[in-house]
Amino acid sequence: MTLTLESIPGSSGYLDLFPDRRMSYFSNMYVLGLTVIAGIGGLLFGYDTGVISGALLYIKDDFEAVNQSSFLQETIVSMALVGAIVGAASGGWINDAYGRKKATLLADVVFTAGAIIMAAAPDPYVLILGRVLVGLGVGIASVTAPVYIAEASPSEVRGGLVSTNVLMITSGQFLSYLVNLAFTELPGTWRWMLGVSAVPAIIQFVLMLFMPESPRWLFMKSDKEKAILVLSKIYDIARLEDEIDHLSAAAEEELRKKKTVRYLDVFKSKEIRLAFLAGAGLQILTQKYVTMQAFQQFTGINTVMYYSPTIVQMAGFQSNQLALLLSLAVAGTNAVGTIVGIYLIDHFGRKKLALSSLAGVIISLVLLSWAFISGSSASSSGVYGWIAVIGLALYIAFFAPGMGPVPWTLNSEVYPEQYRGICGGMSATVNWISNLIVAQTFLTVAELVGTGATFLILAGIAVLAVVFVILFVPETQGLTFLEVEQMWKERAWGSSLNTESLLEHGNSS
Repeated sequence: MTLTLESIPGSSGYLDLFPDRRMSYFSNMYVLGLTVIAGIGGLLFGYDTGVISGALLYIKDDFEAVNQSSFLQETIVSMALVGAIVGAASGGWINDAYGRKKATLLADVVFTAGAIIMAAAPDPYVLILGRVLVGLGVGIASVTAPVYIAEASPSEVRGGLVSTNVLMITSGQFLSYLVNLAFTELPGTWRWMLGVSAVPAIIQFVLMLFMPESPRWLFMKSDKEKAILVLSKIYDIARLEDEIDHLSAAAEEELRKKKTVRYLDVFKSKEIRLAFLAGAGLQILTQKYVTMQAFQQFTGINTVMYYSPTIVQMAGFQSNQLALLLSLAVAGTNAVGTIVGIYLIDHFGRKKLALSSLAGVIISLVLLSWAFISGSSASSSGVYGWIAVIGLALYIAFFAPGMGPVPWTLNSEVYPEQYRGICGGMSATVNWISNLIVAQTFLTVAELVGTGATFLILAGIAVLAVVFVILFVPETQGLTFLEVEQMWKERAWGSSLNTESLLEHGNSS
């Protein structure tokens, strides 16, 4: 079967021909429910990011060794990221081999085990073990949730639905600060904060037992009957037939191209390299590849989320409870900003949203830097402390709608079918490596060069990110997966390829 751009279900040409088949975010509650349940993986991610920032204040009170060592504090935070790196690296293979559903269930089991170990930890080192296990679960979930949502989403609302996963991340962060505040007066404060994180993992495990496998993965595994059953719950009968024809043809082509996908193949195919450059986070020194997932971390987002109470205390607010309360306001801004991003990403576009977001991030980081530098030299730093808190809130307000959802959305849609699991896993791995570098070094760098100078360094990285987005990141708003794949072929080999017969081209590299 030959598919043209106009005949691909969900493409702009197709929806222009059949406007009555266009779907909105709330037109199918089945898809929305699937998105929210899969997004609980994002909630786990966000909760763990936020809860450790508050728990760390009380862990220092219980363990003198932690209180005396910035390195040990950084290690408690960052060992979850080490686990996440391993989880993300293996998560792509698990997704491709066993499916999105089983990968999610595995992530929940590992996360729950880690949460229980953290809550019962008798010393910092057992706590670190629990952090590694939690990280493993979060790493697998970070690969799985965006891909699972994207593969079940109509293309015209895919960006917003995948961004719902980012909303779940920011909601998890907000929830963690509420939980932190709720347990401040209880004995064993930090143990409750960390142990409660098992609850959403258990809830997701139970709900996922009743969820279907990704229809695209089922097609890829030649289980067409089950795939059609899932698709029938997503599309009406008129569009369903077109979607089935499209997926059948695409699945046949993927099988014809290649039966076994290897990690090395990502770097052998020029169009896949370009997609990985734009969407992932790998730095290849010989080609100077620094990509979206890495920039998402190196512009400082998880510095703010992991250490926001500590940063607030650095700004002069010494009370643990006040630091947590101000950090709650920052987390709330993050959640609201993400809701704005869900709307904008399918209306404003991925690239414009990323650029406007980065412009605000740069301004906010410069303001933060100025507040800390001026506050350290002023006789009274109270005013500068409040300016620093405002700078934190502005940073989140600009970051959340753009650089929060855009990298995850791009990574769920820029790779061909047979590479989506592997590339998604590699991309998430680089995200977590970048996250680890930032989390493990922030306090140390701040001690060496000063907090103001540290934020100025992050602002410089954000400027580099602007240049990168302009040069390398394509606009994928409203494109089908097949249109995105064709776009990379044209970028790699020129526009002379026949765009009217998209499935006739194999791996020409």
